[in-house]
Amino acid sequence: MKKIITVITTTATFALPLLAVAQTSVSNLSQAGQFVIGIINGVLVPVLFAVAFIVFIWGAFQAFILGANDDTAKSKGKNLMLYGLIGFFVMVSVWGLVNILTGSVGLNNSGVNVPTSGVNIGG
Repeated sequence: MKKIITVITTTATFALPLLAVAQTSVSNLSQAGQFVIGIINGVLVPVLFAVAFIVFIWGAFQAFILGANDDTAKSKGKNLMLYGLIGFFVMVSVWGLVNILTGSVGLNNSGVNVPTSGVNIGG
């Protein structure tokens, strides 16, 4: 029963934004594709970068604070840090390759889109 409630809650959480975009009119396949790309670039990519960052920070915490006297905890923490760095490298590499491919084919004439955090520092 607990698993069913978890599945229903997760599905409802992911389906909730669909109510907000229910009033937008997607009249053709091109607009639908732009909408999906916008969701991926606006939601999925920042969440994946945040997860990789959290994994890296948790690994550092585990390796240097919790694992100060325990070699197995230190090893697990270092592995998590490595996995976080690998995640960053893979995401940035794929992002760069996609930009190179779209630029070489001529699909993107606006230049390179650098991902931002959305936080303005210093006004």
